[in-house]
Formats: sequence, C-alpha cells, structure tokens
Amino acid sequence: MLIDPIYIWAAPYIGAALSLILSKISKRVRNYIAVLSLLFSSIFATITLHEFIIGGKPIHTSHLWIKSLNITFGVYIDGLSSFTAFLVSWLCFFIGFYSLKYMNEDPGLTRYWFFFTFFAGSMLTLVTADNILFMFIGWEGTGLCSYALIGHWFTDEEERCVGDPDRKALGISMLFTPSHSGVRALVFTRLGDVGFITGIAIIYLVLKTFSIPEIIENAPEWIIYLAKLGLLLPALIIFSLGALAKSAQFPFHEWLVTAMTGPTSVSALIHAATMVNAGVYFMLRFSPATYFSLHRIHDEILLHMIKDDITIFFTIIATIGAFTAIFMASQAIVARELKLILAFSTASQLGYMFLAIGAAGLCPEFINGWLASFNHLMSQAVFKASLFMAAGAIIHAVESRFIDDMGGLIHYMKITFISMLLAAFSLSGVPLFQGFWSKDSVLEAAAESGKLWLLVLGTLTAAFTSFYSLRLILRVFTGLKSEKVKHLEHIHHIHEAHPIMLIPYLILAIVAFIVGLIWPIYGPEINSNIIKHVLGIEEHYIIHEIHLNPLLTAASITMVAIGFGSSLYIYKVLKINIIFILKRNSVARFIHNLLYDRYYINPIYYKVLVNGFRGISLLIFKWFDKLVIDSLYHKVIPLTFTKLFNVLFKHFEVPVMDEGYNVRTVNGILKFSAFIRKLQSGILNNYLITFIMGLALMTTLLIILMV
Repeated sequence: MLIDPIYIWAAPYIGAALSLILSKISKRVRNYIAVLSLLFSSIFATITLHEFIIGGKPIHTSHLWIKSLNITFGVYIDGLSSFTAFLVSWLCFFIGFYSLKYMNEDPGLTRYWFFFTFFAGSMLTLVTADNILFMFIGWEGTGLCSYALIGHWFTDEEERCVGDPDRKALGISMLFTPSHSGVRALVFTRLGDVGFITGIAIIYLVLKTFSIPEIIENAPEWIIYLAKLGLLLPALIIFSLGALAKSAQFPFHEWLVTAMTGPTSVSALIHAATMVNAGVYFMLRFSPATYFSLHRIHDEILLHMIKDDITIFFTIIATIGAFTAIFMASQAIVARELKLILAFSTASQLGYMFLAIGAAGLCPEFINGWLASFNHLMSQAVFKASLFMAAGAIIHAVESRFIDDMGGLIHYMKITFISMLLAAFSLSGVPLFQGFWSKDSVLEAAAESGKLWLLVLGTLTAAFTSFYSLRLILRVFTGLKSEKVKHLEHIHHIHEAHPIMLIPYLILAIVAFIVGLIWPIYGPEINSNIIKHVLGIEEHYIIHEIHLNPLLTAASITMVAIGFGSSLYIYKVLKINIIFILKRNSVARFIHNLLYDRYYINPIYYKVLVNGFRGISLLIFKWFDKLVIDSLYHKVIPLTFTKLFNVLFKHFEVPVMDEGYNVRTVNGILKFSAFIRKLQSGILNNYLITFIMGLALMTTLLIILMV
C-alpha cells in the first residue's frame, strides 16, 4: 500500500486541530490549512479507491485501542466504504473551497472551520471504521458538529432563522432560531441513537466483539439467538432507529427542516456529504448480513420464523421510506424559502434510498435494490451539493431567503441559472441525467418487491419532485422581478457569484450531467466495483448492463412530464396569483396551510411532547417536588427535629443535664465535703480514737488473711 487509509479520516482531524492553533497566527493560513486538510483527505481516499479496485481485495488496517477489552480502531475498505469515502471527501473539499468566499469575514470562522473539518473527519471515520464502536464515535461526532454548525449564528438574528416571523400553527410559532434548531437536531438524532446503542449492546452480548467484519460474518449467530427469544423483529427495528433519525425519516424528519438556520455551506455539507447520508450508509452496511444470513440457516422451522421477521422488517423500512419520500415532497411544492424547498427535497430523496434498501430485502435479487439505494445516494449527494451552494449564492445576492423576493435573476446570474437547472433536472429524474438512472432503479426495486403501494408512492413522488424543482427555477430566475430585486438592481448589488463560490457548484452540476450521459456505458463496471467484496454479500456480482423496465421508465417519464407541465402551466402560462386564490377559496387555503405548516406535525410535537412533558414536569414539581421534597425538607424534617428537641429538652436537658449537673452533682459534692469537714474536727481524742479503730481493723484483717 502507498498510504495507510487511516489518513482519510485523520487528515480532517489534523486540520481541525491546526485551525485552532493557527487562528492566533494568521486567519488566512487557518482557512487554507482547513481546506487543504480536506484536499489531502480526498487525495488519500482517491488513492485508496484506486488501490482497492486494482488490488481486487479488501484493505484492512487495525491498531490496538483498548487492550483490556481487545478493542481496535482501524479502517476496512471494501466497495461500499471506498466509494463512499471517495464521494464524501471530495464533496467536503468542494464545499470547504466554496466556504472560503461564502464565509469570508464571518466573526466565528475559527469555530466554523474547526467544526467543519471535524465534521468531515467524523463522517469519514464512520464510513471507514472496522469496528462498530469506532463507527459510533464517528456517528456521534457528526451529531455534535451538526449541533454546532446549525447553530453557528447563535445570536439568532431574524434573517438567520427559518420560517415566517409572525406565523403560528395551532398556536405554536413556526419561526426557528439557529440556537433552537441546533438543539432540535441534537435531540431528534439522539432519540434514535438510543436504539443504535441498544443494538450494539445486544450484538456484543451475543458475539463478544465490536468488529464489523466479525459481526457480519457471524450474523446468523446473533440473528438465531434473538429469534429464539422472539426478539428478532423488535431488535432489528431498534437497531435501525439511529439510521432512521440520522437520515430524517418519518417521524424524525422535523430536525432536518429547521437545520437550514446554519450557513448554506453547512446545509450543503449536512445534506450532501455527511450526517443525513450516515443513516443510509448504516442500512447499506448491515442489511446484506441480515438478508444473506438466511442462506446459512438450515433449521427449516427456525428459518421460516426468521424469514417472516426479516420480511416484515424490510417491509417496514421500505414503507417508511416511500411515505417519507412523498410526504416531504408534498411540502416542498408550497414552501417559500429557497433552502427549505431543498431541505424537503433532501428528506424526500433519502426516503427513496430507504425505499430501495427496504425493497431490496423483498426482491428476488437483493443486489438490485441495494445498488439502487447506493447509486441514488451518490447522485443525490452530487446534485444536492450543487443546488445548495448555488442557493447560497442567490441568497447572498438577493439578501433574502424567500423566493417571493427573487424573480428575474437569470439576467444577473446566468451561470448560476445553468448550474441550478442542470442539478434540478438531475433531481427531477430527467432522462440522460444521473438522477434519472438512480431514481428509476429505485422504482424498479419497488416494483420487484411485489408491494404495489411502494411503487405507487415512489412514482407519485417523481411528479411532485419535478413540480417543485421547476417551480423553484421559474420563481427564482424567470418571471417578473420582485420589489426586492428592483431595489437591489437600482443600487447595483445583484451580480454573479464570486468564482471561488461559483466553480464548485458549476463543476458538480456538470458532473451530474456527464455521469448521466456515460452511465449506460460505464455504469455496469462502476456497479461491479461498488459491490466488490462488500461485507455480507456472499458472492462477487458482475453487472453486465444497465437495464430499465420499459413500462416503469415510461411511467416515470410521464410523472416527470406531468410535474414539469403543471409547474409551467401554473407559473408561466396562467401566472396564477397564489395569494389571491387562497383569499378566495377556502378549500385551497386549507390544503395550502396544511402543506405549508407541515401537516401540523411540528406544533403537535410541541403540544403533545414538549408541552406534555413540561406539563408532567410541572405536575411533578407541584405534587412531588413541592409537596413531598420541599415539605419533607423544609417542613416535616425541621418540625420533627423541633419537637424531638423539645421532648429532649423537657425530659433530658432540664431534669438530667441541668438538674443533675447543676444541682444534684453540686449538692452531692457539698454534702460529701461537709462530711469530710466533720471528720477534721481538730480534737486530739477524736483523732486517737479513729487511729486506734483503724489499727484494730487492720490487725483483724491481717489475722484473718494469715489464717
């Protein structure tokens, strides 16, 4: 090996440390060192991927970590981890390069670069770790950094928030500040992580190892153990909760929506390269072991029971993914904030990935669904990073996050328009773009699963996706200029993004297009390398061609056309005034408010969970803390000791201590001294009589003793 692959994740960590040290010396050097650390990580990941493909075998390096428990830390490179690390590292570099200009002059840059590079290192640790405990450290590292970066502008100015300033749903404010959103992200993902930790504990209990290769190799052992206890299905669901929460699947989706309070570069980082993809990676890593373990179980009765549980598990995962996909896409069609539309889109596309990985477990060919999920992860990461960075340039130029304040920007930002159009076409699944191939492979997996509702939900989501994608392009770049744009135009503030910002998202948009063009030719070879030696996949699959189901492809393209056509008709032909319609039509207003307020799930969470637990805590405070604890410590205990003191004072202090010590003892001593004084009379005869009596007594005693 040319290099130790451990440098893939070590380089960003070193960059994080250096960004703190060098911040006191030179701010410019600090910035460049942080970005260079990401570049070095990308180069190491590229070299490692090349060595893996050329070498044709997994790369495993391991170092002793905790000797007493025989726990190591290291890197395991197979098809899944090598391609993921390659993708993550390069996207982190592009977004970091973009940040050089986007975050220029920000007062918290040292903090920003530290958590940015630490975020990248944590994600790369997660995807390359050779043991699940080390993987969990990277997992939690991304959670910590997301909290810091989402809440980067913790001073909570209104322009940094997400939502409408004065809007309320069910009496709950729909405006979210950066500091609040950072906490939301931390809390939502930690809820799922409880399940992840529980799963780790269960597996260690059975296998006595944290090694991922050993966990996957011995999957039948822990699966059979749990099945015999009747706990296999609950354990699989609990183990997957961390992935569902991390990737913002329903009902954990709300944290991702409000994560838009961070800088746009952070949004791109979270949505494209790190964090949300961690959950999908988790499922891709461990689902093959679950599925293919069935091939190694020979007890027919036990096999039937385990197969039923695993089938139900994959059905649940696929259903959650399909529902999340259409659920989040439906909200994007009415959203007014540029980044919020993209946030809804990310959660929706992640739903596609979970749909595919769930459908994989229901398909005759597991690999088809598995590859569909991973391919969509790769394609969505590229075009979504481009979309977010372009959105950041637009928001910076217009000085507003609302698309109502945009319009006509094609005249000022032509290259940004081209970039967003290419990326939006890929997102929509327009033929010949990378998103087309990956999305249709997801729909094909849904069809092969035999579950009609998965295919229906996935296909309808395609129409919603194309609708809101084109709506975004039309509202932002075409049509009449908003009053905001006219004002900025007058003072010459609108212009194309700086090249340092523009180049990264233009390159990624072009990549999404070019990869789509060459995918039918090179896709089979890439897919063959992706699944090469992946843990848990028993045989090496050779993918000979990229094939599509003609009927599904036709249905998918039809949905895209319907979405585009509807959007064009509404926003370009009819030029409908949505505000006017909402004022005149109560049904339209109800549907719009339902979607705009996110189906009221967020206010329900606050009313039921937040306010519910607050109410419970207030009841506990009132009836236990105040009544029991406060009364006990401040009333019962003091009163008890007061009464006890009074009793002791009355029956011990006064009669025993005071009278015994001050009266009886004194009187006794006085009487004894009076008796002694009487013996000292001063009369000689008395002394002689006493002497004779004493002598006689002593003589008598001696005689008795001698006898």
